[in-house]
Amino acid sequence: MSTQLGTLEDLPQDYRDDMAAAGVAPLWPMMRNVLPHGQPNPVTKPGYWNFGALRPLLLRAGELTPVEKAERRVLVLSDPGRGAGAMQATSSIYLGMQLLLPGETAPAHRHTPSAARIIVEGQGGFTVVDGEKLPMLDGDLVLTPGGDWHDHGHEGDAPVIWLDALDLPLFVYLEGSYAEEAPLQAQRNRPDASQVEYLSSGLAPSRTRGVSARRYPMMRYPWARTEAALREMMKYGDGGVAELDYVNPETGDDVLPTMGFTAMMLNAGQVHRPPLRSTSAAWHVVKGRGKTTINGQTVEWGAKDTFTAPVFADITHEAAEDSFLIRIHDRPLQTRLCYYEERAR
Repeated sequence: MSTQLGTLEDLPQDYRDDMAAAGVAPLWPMMRNVLPHGQPNPVTKPGYWNFGALRPLLLRAGELTPVEKAERRVLVLSDPGRGAGAMQATSSIYLGMQLLLPGETAPAHRHTPSAARIIVEGQGGFTVVDGEKLPMLDGDLVLTPGGDWHDHGHEGDAPVIWLDALDLPLFVYLEGSYAEEAPLQAQRNRPDASQVEYLSSGLAPSRTRGVSARRYPMMRYPWARTEAALREMMKYGDGGVAELDYVNPETGDDVLPTMGFTAMMLNAGQVHRPPLRSTSAAWHVVKGRGKTTINGQTVEWGAKDTFTAPVFADITHEAAEDSFLIRIHDRPLQTRLCYYEERAR
């Protein structure tokens, strides 16, 4: 394929006018923009959000805007490549930091995009998904899959803050994004499935013939168990890095159709250079301190901070102390589209 493609300006003005009138345009002047050579040329730029800077803004939002007027009191984490106000943290991932104050409820709704919450701060908050009450403790991953009713409540005495991750950009692009509202849900009088049916890894409820599990059988992944598993895995690893994917306990598939979540532990002093991946990604720091260099740009991160990287980014993590992070990525979407790729560095 020629690298010296013609430009629009090469064409006579009358021809350009006739094409515009006919509602068509020539492909060749735009070819390299939509099909660059070798790898994509992303709009997304590395992003970094310091929780110490976000927390006062969230608390001020709580003073300025009652939850009844906000429905969801959220500060959007906008991709620097797209500018402030962009409803994207990467090409396919939306991130927002949400606040719920003691005694507040966020009304029930459901929407076509899928969402997950990583709990950042506070106790006493909960999410109800299709009637199942899910406690929200630091580091927990809580799912609200697309189409499932969910609402939030707060029975504690201090602010609760969590990070929202949604595949919203995909649904906006497909013009399929919408929501419905409903009254608060009746709650089942029992603990959530992570504390009953799926309390132990490798075990799932025995079922009679013809009875199948729910599509999303477990909606809450407690951080305490995740951290314990990472620490145990690290004892017997040899790379100074441990990673565990969050999976559906019945099928082993990723927990959501288009977004994946991977818990990660880095030993103090460990330098980790992952392969170049076709996925965009965000990292939320549950515990620890370190720095990450993304395409030559270095961010120094601490507990509760969040940062992002575009596709095929050159990434180096370096932990200053034992650190735990959760990586949010779009590998499930890319796998379904049959183009997920990793390249050696």
